[in-house]
Amino acid sequence: MLYYLFEYLATHYDFPGAGLFNFISFRAAAAIITSLLISTIFGKKIIRILLAKQVGESVRDLGLEGQKEKAGTPTMGGLIIIFSTLIPVLLFAKLDNIYIILLIITTLWMGSIGFLDDYIKTFKKNKDGLKGKFKVIGQVGLGIIVGATMFFHQDITVKETYAMQMDNETEQMQRISGPEQKSTKTNIPFVKGNELDYSKLITWISPKLEKYAWLIFIPIVIFIVTAVSNGANLTDGIDGLAAGSSAIIVLTLGIFAWVSGNFIFSNYLNVMNIPRVGEATIFITAFAGALVGFLWYNTYPAQVFMGDTGSLTIGGVIAVIAIATRKELLIPLLCGIFLIENLSVVLQVSWFKYTKKKFGEGRRIFLMSPLHHHYQKKGLHESKIVVRFWIIGILLAVMTIVTLKIR
Repeated sequence: MLYYLFEYLATHYDFPGAGLFNFISFRAAAAIITSLLISTIFGKKIIRILLAKQVGESVRDLGLEGQKEKAGTPTMGGLIIIFSTLIPVLLFAKLDNIYIILLIITTLWMGSIGFLDDYIKTFKKNKDGLKGKFKVIGQVGLGIIVGATMFFHQDITVKETYAMQMDNETEQMQRISGPEQKSTKTNIPFVKGNELDYSKLITWISPKLEKYAWLIFIPIVIFIVTAVSNGANLTDGIDGLAAGSSAIIVLTLGIFAWVSGNFIFSNYLNVMNIPRVGEATIFITAFAGALVGFLWYNTYPAQVFMGDTGSLTIGGVIAVIAIATRKELLIPLLCGIFLIENLSVVLQVSWFKYTKKKFGEGRRIFLMSPLHHHYQKKGLHESKIVVRFWIIGILLAVMTIVTLKIR
């Protein structure tokens, strides 16, 4: 809203400083500062409200050190992240930008599913919460919305081609962008000419099938949204792990959004130029600020847990940002923490079922899954586990950024 106010003041009254709001970098900085302040200042008040409402976590006895002390800690802290993100976005972003609209929908959609799950667990005293099939239906629904919008909406385009043109003033050849066009192309890391066109997965049968490429594209988006949101949910098991790891991932995606939306830098780095996606940087910085501010209360010993309200929202937002910036194929690398947490559960359950069927007794690969619980069982303090996972997350983020140049 402030963007439109200052745009009006700059246009009609030449108001001093109003032009700053035309710069994404300025609004992104304002968004992250605002979200940090909101989450740290008002987070304490939200925690008090949750305590007053007796929104405490019921902890299952898994035999982990320090677990019983966590019982009664307020949950639904994801509300802090959601409010601290949306308020700066409403203040500083262009609200008619399709990427901003998609991200707001994602936040509210996944936040609602997570809130309902936490509500059932807390107030209905049902430890299972929302049935898994309803969570999946919600994730699939979001995937359909995002996939259909990405495929059909006219404002979601790319500038795929560049031409060489003589600059009359400098008398040098310069690159200029080609026209905006609809495309199902995405970036492939570490590959020269790093583009994959999803439509080719169906047009090899017949070129006439290109208009039906959504039959391939939308299921891919559904899979990504579901996988990443579940990965974030599984990672949220010890104090500060999910929020800290997610902040690293989100800030990295912010770099990609800003570069992809900027013609000069995308041209220089030879990556796909995506008009209007740079505006998503405002949302990303606000989200990162909210996550870091939430950590103020979520680091060991946690004063509040994010619950599914936060973890499902985090996963959904990360997935949509990656898809919007055409960097979804980087998710296994960038979201490596989520991936290993997911894999540890899948491997553990699969191996247990297989050995029980073959030997009559279930066997385990890990002492406990997800993976962070395995290290807790080995006697590592959860703070040490979290910091080491953060370090790995930073390493993966740096490797992800390096893909901009290594082909």
